[in-house]
Amino acid sequence: MSTIPSPLKATAWCASLLTLSLSGVSITAAHAQTPPPARSAAPAAGAADANDPQVPTSPQGAGSGAAGSGASSAGNRGAASSASPSGSTQRVDVTSGRPSDQQERRNATASKIVIGRQEIEQFGDANTLEILRRLPGITMPGAPGRGGPPRMRGLGAGYTQILMDGERVPPGFSLENVAPDQIERIEILRSPTAETGARAIGGTINIVMREGFRRRLNDLRFGLGYERGQWQPGVSWTRNDTIGERWIYNLTATAFKRDTDDRNKVQTEAVDLITGRTLLAQEETARALSKREGFNVNGRLQWRGEGGDSALIMPMFIRSTGTTTRTSTLTQSVGSAPAPYATTAADSSGLFELARVGANLNLRFGDTRTEWRASANRNRFDNDSIRREFGAGSDTPVRLLDDQAAVTDRGASLNFKASRLLENQHSLVGGFEVEQNRRDEARTTLQNGRPLLAEFGDNVSARSQRVAAYAQDEWSFNPQWSAYAGLRWEGITTEGDNGLGSSRNRSSVWTPLLHTVWKFDPKSRDQVRVSLTRSYKSPTLQNLISRPSLNSRLPVPGANSATQADRAGNPDLRPELATGIDVAFERYLSNGGILSANLFHRELKDYIRNVTALESVPWAAVPRWVSRPQNVGGAYTQGIELEAKFRLTDVIASAPRIDVRSNLSIFNSKVDAVPGPNARLDEQPRGTLNLGGDYRVPGLPLNVGASVNLTPGYDTRINETQFREVGLKRVWDAYATVNVNPNTLLRLSASNFLVRDYVTGSAIITDNIRESGRLIERTPMNLRVGLEFKL
Repeated sequence: MSTIPSPLKATAWCASLLTLSLSGVSITAAHAQTPPPARSAAPAAGAADANDPQVPTSPQGAGSGAAGSGASSAGNRGAASSASPSGSTQRVDVTSGRPSDQQERRNATASKIVIGRQEIEQFGDANTLEILRRLPGITMPGAPGRGGPPRMRGLGAGYTQILMDGERVPPGFSLENVAPDQIERIEILRSPTAETGARAIGGTINIVMREGFRRRLNDLRFGLGYERGQWQPGVSWTRNDTIGERWIYNLTATAFKRDTDDRNKVQTEAVDLITGRTLLAQEETARALSKREGFNVNGRLQWRGEGGDSALIMPMFIRSTGTTTRTSTLTQSVGSAPAPYATTAADSSGLFELARVGANLNLRFGDTRTEWRASANRNRFDNDSIRREFGAGSDTPVRLLDDQAAVTDRGASLNFKASRLLENQHSLVGGFEVEQNRRDEARTTLQNGRPLLAEFGDNVSARSQRVAAYAQDEWSFNPQWSAYAGLRWEGITTEGDNGLGSSRNRSSVWTPLLHTVWKFDPKSRDQVRVSLTRSYKSPTLQNLISRPSLNSRLPVPGANSATQADRAGNPDLRPELATGIDVAFERYLSNGGILSANLFHRELKDYIRNVTALESVPWAAVPRWVSRPQNVGGAYTQGIELEAKFRLTDVIASAPRIDVRSNLSIFNSKVDAVPGPNARLDEQPRGTLNLGGDYRVPGLPLNVGASVNLTPGYDTRINETQFREVGLKRVWDAYATVNVNPNTLLRLSASNFLVRDYVTGSAIITDNIRESGRLIERTPMNLRVGLEFKL
């Protein structure tokens, strides 16, 4: 195992002092840390004080509420065991509602953070990604308001497992397509469990869609956004009700239109490191006008029988279309050769569709509960683009690039789980999973009417099959101490045809898992968690398919540059394995407040990273720079995550009654094979900070709040000659809600209201010449107004 560097030792030492100091401080939060609900709502049935030792403890894997069946990781939220002070086992049958968010987090043996409806809808966000960036330990790549998939602990793509109703999302799916109105809650798991899967080195985010009947809903919401002269209207409707005594249904429908005006510039430079002379200096300014519209429909129909039996069907359909018009101007101030073009004009159109259906069947046989889950999905993504390049003062294109792609993903899965609660405080769970995915891609690329990559053909296909089996046991030694042990085996077989031939990749992983939680006293608000886990990251189909994607700025048949490289896959990739430890201290305050500190360390084997190299390739007569994923050896990552939620008056009596939300994460990492400083994991920042506050104005039906998200800039050394940089990222948000009447709510929000440049770049040194490219983006402020009605 790699030696832990002194900075993190110091951080761990500080965290220990923080833990000791917190355990000696008494903060009585007599009020909720989050603002009161904007509209009165009945509490969830079954909710109880988080400090009550009689509260049923739900056996925890992370999928409590997976697939909306009401099943916890032991398959039994409706029948849970709890330890009374005398140590006897009590069986509590709960037929409606669920524990509070804080209660569910505290009772979990495996660490889990639960974000409920109130926090989800607080800022009136347009999509789920905007919600996630404020949550503890989560970072978002890309410019403010234009982020990609969420990442836990700063780790790059593929390290965070994304689940929807307890199942992995289909390939190519983006949470940007999920409207917040469709979500019941968000669960964040910092460590893997046997039931939810071990492909979660960074952690797991489980999006639980609107669940079965807890209270009758018939809500209509209108929203209107404004961004740099572009309007963004939206509407959503949620209906939740019962049919007779046995049937429950939920339906959420959302329609949206989003127009954006994005502007950026790219600076390219080449410098002779011996003489210091600039050999090339270019700057390209670009503007992209995009129009996107679509709708989402999500539903559930549930039957509840006697004795806890139930059946559930969950259809979902998402469709969005969009067009983009992009223009750019290239200026070259230094260079021995003329610029390849002076201006460009590009038009593209795209279509995305996702159809998904899931079904659950829960049956109880005595003290054994079984759950069958099946799902099927079909994704479709079509994209057509035409790029025209012009010389100075000319209306005739010097190059015309026509690219057409049609990608179809199909998948199906079948899961089985059996759980049993024993009288000796053990909760046993076992199950298996089978999943099949297939991707078919038809792509045609024409340059000035002639095909590129003709030797690869127009069609590429890939298939993957995953089989898994697991067993886990969760038990309570006494009212203060509970533990969880699990073992999971998972095998993945991938086959692909890139047009030149077929390839096959097979891998399997055993993942033992251990979690434990110790409460200093059964009635205490303080507890300590420890987790020892093994997790892994499997190569994606896209990683394994070796068909290249050509750089559009410097295309074939000529040469390209290291900063304008082609991209291709690697069929020989191995899974990336991680062995980890987590240690956390938590203090729970009344009515939802919390203070916590979490230390983590992950030791990585066969770390996967993209490496750019000059290759002789079949698609060009001269060598070209190509970026491919490769296993580069060992690495580690570690850090500390701090979280505090409390009411300010509980710390400073004379302060305003502001509910404070804050979290700070500090990350560190090292790739063994890379010498020198900044040899960190790809795209992992040094940390992230979220600080926010909410205030209910006394005597007025008005709530206001604001938050800031800061991610410091950082440099990454890929190897001896390749480097990347990411600049400081700041996002400021604010909101206000006004209760017009008991059934109407007005919501105003502003996102990214202090606009700053966001800079990313890369550089490579070859033959004492440093080539670099920098992308500078400035995304605008987004203003939104929303009106919500209870019908």
